[in-house]
Amino acid sequence: MSLKKQKDHKKMSFKRFLNSIKYSLEGLSYGYRNEQSLILHGFCTILAVILGLIFHITFWEWAVIIISLVIVLAVELLNTAIEATVDLITKEIHPLAKIAKDCGSAAAFVSSLVAVIIGLFVFVPYIIKLF
Repeated sequence: MSLKKQKDHKKMSFKRFLNSIKYSLEGLSYGYRNEQSLILHGFCTILAVILGLIFHITFWEWAVIIISLVIVLAVELLNTAIEATVDLITKEIHPLAKIAKDCGSAAAFVSSLVAVIIGLFVFVPYIIKLF
């Protein structure tokens, strides 16, 4: 692509802004339709919101829960992007492709694990108060 076409392509406009939102929503939709881990994430998000409403958690507890859920979603989507990019580049089994996919998966796993721990810190005291 020529330098002029690149500059024209990157021009700020309302249409470009709307397209970026559209493409982001398409990526989110793809992830939830095709990635099992994102379906699980959606279930956990709904569960966290329900528990938060039931227990009337504080503003700061909501903030921590929402931040952890968003981080998990972002890392899962990045993992999906890494997997798609690796699959685009090569269909053969290659040690570097495995490393890329495994590290993306590990990042998603670690962020999910931390979100579960945060959820336990927030909700277990409320659950204990019930008994």
